[in-house]
Amino acid sequence: MIKPTELPDKISIFPLTGALLLPRSRLPLHIFEPRYLQMIEDALKTDARMIGMIQPNAVPGRAGNGLHTIGCAGRITQFSETEDGRYMVTLGGVSRYRVVKEIEGFLPYRQCEVDWAGFDRDLGKEESDLGFKRPPFMDLLGRYFETRGLSADWETLKEADDELLVNSLSMMLEFEAEDKQALLEAPSLETRRETLITLIEFAMRGGEEEGLMQ
Repeated sequence: MIKPTELPDKISIFPLTGALLLPRSRLPLHIFEPRYLQMIEDALKTDARMIGMIQPNAVPGRAGNGLHTIGCAGRITQFSETEDGRYMVTLGGVSRYRVVKEIEGFLPYRQCEVDWAGFDRDLGKEESDLGFKRPPFMDLLGRYFETRGLSADWETLKEADDELLVNSLSMMLEFEAEDKQALLEAPSLETRRETLITLIEFAMRGGEEEGLMQ
């Protein structure tokens, strides 16, 4: 487990719309752009092997340099190279961070000075959600998957711990970028679960309205 004192003040960042990494979760990435291939190579040379996932931000005044203020850093835990030079990488979520400023330089990818304050819980043990009522949530999820024509390993989902279930669904399900950001910035697992339920219910209502309009 990484200690707060081991977190770097500067990290390379990977802006990717709709991609969500959360602490103690895993995010597979397919890297093919030359600038990000170099970013991965450079990160692998460091002790931390860390890069920061962050979403671009198109809302004026929300954050500088076209980035959201808060992202999540991940450590490269798996790495393989394809025959044509692409990288298949898995990031293990470490901690969220707040962008302080972007660092000007000559590298092809972006780097930022970051602040880890306020996210101490990310480096701790797995969170639990004492108010989580599984049966109605799984019923809602089942109806959502049915309306979207999605399949799932329901036994695995039912057996998953609270954090693994909520975070995995937050990362995997298709929501708008701003909704993904809201899930990232949720201050607790309970808040993230409540946000997730709201987004699922909203998506289902939207689908029903679209069906009535056809």
